[in-house]
Amino acid sequence: MFHSEKTQVSLRLPTPLVAEFDRIAGILERDRTWVMQKALSHYLAGQGAEILRDAQGIDELDRGESVDLEDVLQKARTIVDAAEYRRDMRVG
Repeated sequence: MFHSEKTQVSLRLPTPLVAEFDRIAGILERDRTWVMQKALSHYLAGQGAEILRDAQGIDELDRGESVDLEDVLQKARTIVDAAEYRRDMRVG
């Protein structure tokens, strides 16, 4: 996931939060940057990815790239009806 190209970032964090990163880094015998990169990657893979998917969906809706709910429901009904018919043919 990490590329060789790097960008310097500065941020102010609450001292107790930094202390937790330092504590974890010490236990793992890693540096604080490594621990923070892992934490940020974990966030991006979970909650961050969800936010990006939501934003992508909103962009698609804004561009008119959506499917009508009634069309989706009708297709689902067709699939269910066909499955029920096959089941009834096997049973009956």
